[in-house]
This record gives sequence, structure tokens and C-alpha cells, in this order.
Amino acid sequence: MATPRATAIEAALAGGRILRHGIGQVREVRHKGEIDLVTEIDVASERAVVEIIRERFPRHRILAEEGSVGGDDPHSRWIIDPLDGTTNYTHGFPMFCVSVGYEEDGEPVVGAIYDPLRDELFVGERGCGASVNGRALAVSSVDRVGQALLATGFPYDRAKLPRALRQFERLSRSSRAVRRIGSAALDLAYVAAGRLDAYWEASVNAWDMAAGVVLVREAGGTTTSLRGDVPLLEGGDILATNSRLHPEMLDLLAPVLE
Repeated sequence: MATPRATAIEAALAGGRILRHGIGQVREVRHKGEIDLVTEIDVASERAVVEIIRERFPRHRILAEEGSVGGDDPHSRWIIDPLDGTTNYTHGFPMFCVSVGYEEDGEPVVGAIYDPLRDELFVGERGCGASVNGRALAVSSVDRVGQALLATGFPYDRAKLPRALRQFERLSRSSRAVRRIGSAALDLAYVAAGRLDAYWEASVNAWDMAAGVVLVREAGGTTTSLRGDVPLLEGGDILATNSRLHPEMLDLLAPVLE
């Protein structure tokens, strides 16, 4: 009998194979916004991911970045980003992934994030921990932002860019360094793996974070909004840390939230 965990893994790997084979061969790039892109590879990956989920769980609802929908079960929903890091992908910049999240009654339960170029499969399940390629994950032990490696992302809506830049400047001055990878899902996976100590972003979608939230929590980290509330998986803002840094990060962000 299929399980959500096994299905998330199978679907993420299937999408990842399409991304790996298509790198450097993008023929069609469309604009969803001024700088937000979608390619035929996004669509093909989503098709493969959704096909597996529909076959295993035909009644489950589906929220996917490129528009796929599912059944009518009000309790079970899959949240999918078939190519997180599309701009990176179209430029041949090797930081992108497939993200497959599953929630029950609005609570994140399973997350699978697959980086096909590094062949790294990050998996988390509520109450069962998180792993990468079968190795257990744990967040870092850094306890001061001044010693921390952080990550963030910038919004596609350029009207929101000034706020993001104010946050970037403040946290850059306060931390060891800030990285901007270009894939929210990988940012979250890397916090879970202890490669990053914290990640924040003020404008993210549900499919950007659904899987990663499970990973961070199961690896011992904390995820909230930038104001410290429980993050909404419908999208908004997010702060993910190794837990030790969470209060200091909230304090540092508070003056630059508007």
C-alpha cells in the first residue's frame, strides 16, 4: 500500500530526472511576471510528479506552482514546486530542486526535496526525523547571529524590493555572512542539514516552503513567520533557524519588517 512518504520520494525523484536531463536544453521560457519565469521543463516535471500522486492518491487535493489540481479530499493536500530555482535553471546555474510537500488538515506531515545535480534527496516526516540520502539530519549548534551563515531571497515583486534590501543590509552587518541561493526549498533543506544556520524571506509561496518546513522541524529547527507566528503554508513570510538563533533573529528583523 502506498504511503505519503514513499509517494513523495517517488514523485520528487521522477521530477528530478526530468530536470537533470533537461539542463542546458531549455527551448521555451515564458514570463509569469516581470522577472518570474516558467519553462517547458517546469511543466514536464510537474506533470510527472502529479501523475504519480494522482495514481497513488486520486482523491487528494493538489496545489502545484504551474496549476495542477487534484481531488476533493478536504483533509489531504499535496503542495508541489516542480522546479524551485527556475531562473537559476534557465541560466545553467546549478542550484535548483524539486519540492514535494504533503499536509493533513493543514499541518505539514511529509516533505521531500531532491537536488538532481548533487543527487541529494532530503526527506522529512512528522515525528520520524529528517535525512539526506538516508543519513540523519540535525541543525547546527551556532548560538549567536554574529557567528552564523544566513540565507535569504528577494521578491519577484520589485515594489517589495526596498524592504528586502533593508533586511539584507541589517542581517549582513550582524552575521558572519548572508547567501542568496535562489531556491527557497534548498535554503530550508540546508538549514535542516546544518549547512546554513538560518534562512528568512519576506515573500514566499506555499510550494516554496511546504516540504522544507517539515525538514527543518524534524531536524530540530524552528519555523515561524518573521513576526514569530506560526507560518502560513498558503504563503507569506518565513523564518527558519536552528532554534538557538530564533529569538535573536526575530529581534534583528523587527525594525525592518515594513
